[in-house]
Formats: sequence, C-alpha cells, structure tokens
Amino acid sequence: MGLEGGRRLDRRDFLRTLGWSAAALGLAGKGCTPGERRDRRLPNIVLIFTDDQGYADVGCYGARGLSTPHLDRMAAEGVRFTDFYVAQPVCGASRAALLTGCYPNRIGLLGAPSHRARHGIHQDEMILAELLKQRDYATAVYGKWHLGHLPPFLPLRHGFDEYFGLPYSNDMWPFHPESPGGYPDLPLIEGEETIAYNPDMDRLTTWYTERSIDFIQRNRSQPFFLYLAHSMAHVPLGVSDRFRGKSQQGMYGDVIMEIDWSVGEIFAALERLGLEEDTLVLFTSDNGPWVSYGDHAGSAEPLREAKGTTWEGGVRVPFIARWPGRIRPGAVCREPAMTIDILPTIAGIVGAELPSHPIDGKDILPLLAGEPDAESPQEAYYFYQGNTLEAVRYGRWKLHFPHKYRSLSGRPGGSGGQPVKYDQAETGMALFDLLEDMGERHNVASGRPEMVGKLAAMARAFDGDLQANRRPHGVLAE
Repeated sequence: MGLEGGRRLDRRDFLRTLGWSAAALGLAGKGCTPGERRDRRLPNIVLIFTDDQGYADVGCYGARGLSTPHLDRMAAEGVRFTDFYVAQPVCGASRAALLTGCYPNRIGLLGAPSHRARHGIHQDEMILAELLKQRDYATAVYGKWHLGHLPPFLPLRHGFDEYFGLPYSNDMWPFHPESPGGYPDLPLIEGEETIAYNPDMDRLTTWYTERSIDFIQRNRSQPFFLYLAHSMAHVPLGVSDRFRGKSQQGMYGDVIMEIDWSVGEIFAALERLGLEEDTLVLFTSDNGPWVSYGDHAGSAEPLREAKGTTWEGGVRVPFIARWPGRIRPGAVCREPAMTIDILPTIAGIVGAELPSHPIDGKDILPLLAGEPDAESPQEAYYFYQGNTLEAVRYGRWKLHFPHKYRSLSGRPGGSGGQPVKYDQAETGMALFDLLEDMGERHNVASGRPEMVGKLAAMARAFDGDLQANRRPHGVLAE
C-alpha cells in the first residue's frame, strides 16, 4: 500500500487519501442505509475495451503513423501501465476474465464462441455489472458482448440495464473472407431484440459512442457504470467518413483514430456535466493485434508475436486509467497487473461485496492510484491457451513451457482485409527476463535452473488447484 508519514496505510486510510469516506464507500458495517448522507456520490465507472488493438497502437505506447491525442491526454492526466495483461489472447475468454475477475478456465468460458454455441456465462457467476448493482448503479453495455449470444446469457440477464451491440465478433457474418457464406447474418441487438442484420461496420464506433454519451447524460445524477466494448479494431474494419484516410497507417490507423475520438467524446461529456472528478475511466484492449491481416492489423512492437499466442505480443496490452484528483497525473506503473484485477479493485472502491465463490483477481488500487512504492498483490500471473497452461510471469521473469504456437515467422500479413495463413512454430522450456528483454528474444533458462524450477513448481501447484476447482459455464437447456 501507499505510505503516509512513514506509516503503512490500511485500506480505509488509503481510500480516504483518495477523497472517499468509509461511510460513503460502505466500508463500515453493512454500508450506508438508503437515507444516510454520503460525503460525496459514489464514483462513476467507465470501462472502455477495444478489440485486437496492439500494444503499440496508442501514441504514448509508441504508435507510428497515427495520432491518439485523447488517449495520450488520458495518460498524462492519469496512470499508464507498461506491463498489463489479458488472461487469454482471444475475444470471448478475455471478456470473461475482465467481467468476472476469474481466469476463463475457472469458469469454463474459453475461445471465441460463435453462433453455434449453446453455452455462455453461468447464472451463478457475478459479473461487474451485478457487483455494482449492490450499490444501485445504473449500468449499460454498448458494443461487443461475446459471453453467449442466446437470451439466458445476454447482458440484461446479468446486471445490465441497457445493451446495444453485437453478440459476438463482427467477422462472424456471411462476408467472412476465408469462409464466405459460412456464417448466418450478423445480428445487431438492442436489449434482447434483434433490430437489424449485417450492420454497417463504418457506423459502429459512432453508434456506440452516441449511445454512451446519451447514457451518461441520462444518468448524470446517479452513479453509473458504462462498459463501452468497441467492435473495432477487429476485422472487418469500419470507419466513418470523418476519419477515413486521416492516418498514415491506412485504414487500421483511421480506425484507431476514431476510437481515440470516441474517448475524447466521453471526456467532453463528463466535463460538460461536471462529472470528471467523480468518474474513473479505464481503457484497455482484449488481446494483441491479429497480424495475419497485415495492413488491417495493428502492432505489438517491440513485443514478440501477437493475438492467439501467450507470447507478450498476444497478452500484453495498453492500459490507462484516469480519475482527476485521485489518480496521480503522469504516473507510470511498471508492476504487472491483469484484467482479472479490475473487478476486485472496483469492488473495493465502491464498497461492494465480492462473490462468495473464489475469484483470481486482487485489488490493485495502490497501483491504479499511481502510488510510487506500490507493488503487485499477485505472486504470479498464469497464461493459458484453452485449458493448457503455457506460461507464467513472476516479477521480472516469464517462463514458457514447451508448446506450439502460430506465427508468421517474419513474413508480412495480408492486405485489404484478406489474411494469410500462419506457420506452426514450437518452443521448448524458455525463461526470459522481461525487465531486460521485453521482446522475449534471449532464453536464459540454462543459466537460471533454480528460477525455472521455482516457476515450474508454482505453475504446477496453481494449475492443479484451478483444475480441481473449475466451475461450469451456463448451458441452454434442450
């Protein structure tokens, strides 16, 4: 935790340094009664989650050929994490981890479920919207869902008041470049009703943004949770005329610039309504870039590989948080953290109770607040591909276990929305010092046998516990 006058703060003291009283946050007893006066309103939460946006696709992370002034401003006025991870480098599983605080394997939600899937999020899992309902938040999700497309698994059954968007990835439609006609029409859903099929990709980012601004305006007098889950920059790319041709990186760069515009519109609305200091805004991506699409994909430089792998380029993503007056501006956090940590952190901030079943995330509020001496509360992070444990990160060290992975082996990707095929690559046991070698180029396993043994033992113990304590996903009854 942070330090004050040489004394280690307990949780209640630390929250007070952020401007929130224990009573307002429900930390005393059972929390506030309905009529109890709060020192100030509970904070609004805005969680912006992009799709397939690479580590180097934001200006402050080294983007080239495109500009992201609003995200760069967000980092300058908040905290930027250099070592932030997703739990799995694939759409559906990544979202499951974000919203439940669990490794996807623990709750049986893996991969990227398609229109054929009969499963989804289990009714007994508590997702972030349901957690915030304990504190009477208004809740909305606009964008990509991907926790099950059938009615029992849709957002309105799991704590969200409003939903508008796509139930799964936008390439799961009749115009898929590698499987034309292989998917049915792509539904655009409002609430639980399909209102259109095969929507115009060029309008999605604008639609989601407009809905978000309207939600903020309608709920400005009460705490709200906005989950803005952009379909972009997943292929097929779409961008409005206002940004088409604006970047030097082609259409992909145009798409990222429009996402940045969307972030700016959120900030403008909060400022206009006087809500900036009452709102925590979080920005991150679901995995690394889909590099087989070449000029329609982003960049994970200088990281190794990309989406679909547990190398850093697949699982390390940009993460920025802004909360004026409560997050130290211009802070840079180099401690490892993961999307599984967001739910317990928000629970701690608002004084909500965590689910009774085990979760994997831990509270990273000191990291989020930009405390200079804060350390990760997690001993290690574990990286699975499906149900197979492929890597573990412990401090500066990352150990890969022998596994196969997809790679372009230095070849360029496709062009114009048409991908190329991956090669199949393979690694043996490999240890990397990420502090010195974030690109995972130099295997030092032979010189660090004690570290290899330690991490391997930790991973075996964790995997054994996880496999023994897995929970089922939801399944639609026949």
